[in-house]
Amino acid sequence: MQRTCRWITEEGEGLEHFTLDQTEEGIAADGVIIGPSFGAMFTGELFGCSYAVRCDPRWRVRRVQLRVAGGATLLLRGDGEGHWSGADGDPLPQLDGCIDIDITGTPFTNTLPIRRLGDRLRERQEIRVAYITLPEASVAPSRQAYTALGAGRYRFESLSDPFQAEIATDADGLVVDYPGLFQRLPG
Repeated sequence: MQRTCRWITEEGEGLEHFTLDQTEEGIAADGVIIGPSFGAMFTGELFGCSYAVRCDPRWRVRRVQLRVAGGATLLLRGDGEGHWSGADGDPLPQLDGCIDIDITGTPFTNTLPIRRLGDRLRERQEIRVAYITLPEASVAPSRQAYTALGAGRYRFESLSDPFQAEIATDADGLVVDYPGLFQRLPG
């Protein structure tokens, strides 16, 4: 499966170009984000960022590389079982138990637990994620929950800071509508 899509932030000031390539060997996701910072760390600061996420065939994140234009870089390696190391290879025990990641500037990272957990989402699933804020490229653990609501609809809950949304996805689990934050552009 190969996919290309674009998302725009609901206020229209941010844009992402995204590609996804899924093979028998795993998943390669690449995105370029242009936009203002938002979410819990909202400053409205303008930034550009490129990221590459690599997953094994079971949608477990194994590598994240991120570069903010003119700013921070981040490299994380995961073993798919909830253990992480940084660019220098040193373990990051604060991320123990995090299998997925959540990058603040993209709706793609919602696809990771949706695809990884699959049918288990018929019941509410609480997870820990490595939460990456932009443009700082800082990372910290965060608690979240996902619940399937019906065909292509999921309730997302941030348990670390009270927030929830009902997101709509396509058949591949890619976000179509994330009320208040993102919409996928047609085409």
